[in-house]
Amino acid sequence: MTRRSGRARTRRRTLKEAPSAEIPSAFIRNIPPYDMVGEDRLDAIHTASMRIVEEIGIEFRDSVALASWKNAGADVSGSRVRIPRALLMEKVGLAPSSYLYSGRNPDRSVEIGGRSMGFAPVYGSPYVRTLDGARRYATLADFEDFVKLAYLSPALNLSGGTVCEPVDVPVAHRHLEMLYAHMRYSDKPFMGGVTSAERARDCLQMCRILFGTEFVENNTVMTSLINCNSPLVWDETMLSVVRVYAAANQACIISPFIMQGANTPITTAGAYAQLNAEALAGIAYAQIVRPGAPVIHGATLSTVSMKTGAPTYGTSETQQLMFLTGQMARRYRLPMRTGGMRNGSKATDATAAAESLQTMLPAVLAGGNFFLHAAGWLESGLSACFAKFVLDTDQLTVLQRLAAGMVFDDDAFALDAISEIGPGGHFLGCDHTLQHYETAFYSAETAEQVTYEQWSEEGGNDALARAAKLAGEKLRDYEPPPFDAGKDEELRAFIARRKEELPSVVE
Repeated sequence: MTRRSGRARTRRRTLKEAPSAEIPSAFIRNIPPYDMVGEDRLDAIHTASMRIVEEIGIEFRDSVALASWKNAGADVSGSRVRIPRALLMEKVGLAPSSYLYSGRNPDRSVEIGGRSMGFAPVYGSPYVRTLDGARRYATLADFEDFVKLAYLSPALNLSGGTVCEPVDVPVAHRHLEMLYAHMRYSDKPFMGGVTSAERARDCLQMCRILFGTEFVENNTVMTSLINCNSPLVWDETMLSVVRVYAAANQACIISPFIMQGANTPITTAGAYAQLNAEALAGIAYAQIVRPGAPVIHGATLSTVSMKTGAPTYGTSETQQLMFLTGQMARRYRLPMRTGGMRNGSKATDATAAAESLQTMLPAVLAGGNFFLHAAGWLESGLSACFAKFVLDTDQLTVLQRLAAGMVFDDDAFALDAISEIGPGGHFLGCDHTLQHYETAFYSAETAEQVTYEQWSEEGGNDALARAAKLAGEKLRDYEPPPFDAGKDEELRAFIARRKEELPSVVE
């Protein structure tokens, strides 16, 4: 028995340590989404949102957008735009219910919408937690390492965007180096830069080099995060980026940044009515720019501590907001962005794990299609953590298997196996078990499933230590996907030229 356990342990470690860039099957939700409220409540939400856009209005702090809304028939007074509900819903109705998000490797392209799910890592963190647990500002090398980990992870089918902020690169140049890292070190779909229209145009040009101009004209190769300034403000930077991407048929996540009780009413119904009004106004504007431009109805959700003003995650109120977003997105026939392994913990501890799962599980059950911050988020997003990245992808796999649903064919019922074993036997060695034992259950890479004595003898490492060790091993064994040398040379030449043209002072 001891020798057999030793062989099993060796095989388990081999499986854990082997880097994997396999192309997973599409992540399809085969379980029904959870509808938290009935149609009468959805009607009430919709009516409240329409009253906000019609009676209170949304500020569009951008002269081009104001002119477009006026030409479309909205009531424009200064920067305040009041939109008749019929006009708003006419424009929202032009948005597609799904779109194909193309990757450099066509086999990695992801459908966004319906029952399909896309998972991308943490976004926007200025700090990293290193493999040894230190907290420091992020660098370009850190950024590249996160892209590599996302490429290697079967649980992430999207490479993401600004995974962390490489502060060693001047702000004016960051979008170039970040997008190049996604293109070079992964072949999964990636996100575009959103800090200015000029930088968005640079991202489009790099995509034309990578994919070809004609392909980019006819396909969506970037999905980019567009945040509303809640309450009720769309600013010039975000609107100008929407114009660049929507005009080029590139997707925008129209996503109010909600801190319930601070930039929304403290009540959940009021918070959601405002969120929905803001999102619909942004979605409609994208359709004014280009009818049929792909968009995602989304939100970044948190509540606010009334004691400190700090954002809080995984609360029952944020879960309710997620379920409402899912139901309303389905009502409007739009893809939905939600979730993420979000938490406010300062350490990768039990609180971080609990808050992360209390955010991600409801997001899956709510019917989400695009999950940003799905791995590595720590400290309210201020830090991107390598060890938590690996811990999160383990949990993502569990949730993805849950969402895939059950099989009910003859083999799944296993009546022949039950007949073979009969009363009082066990199934460990029967043919049916041997046929399925490698895939029947998911064994988390970071789990430790040995005796206490063996665990203690091997160092007594906790999950955080095991995850950090595993992340380091994956990065050491990383091998990049094939990349066309000619395109690489052209991309580097474009980046070099743009760096000469753009100011290099650190902002």
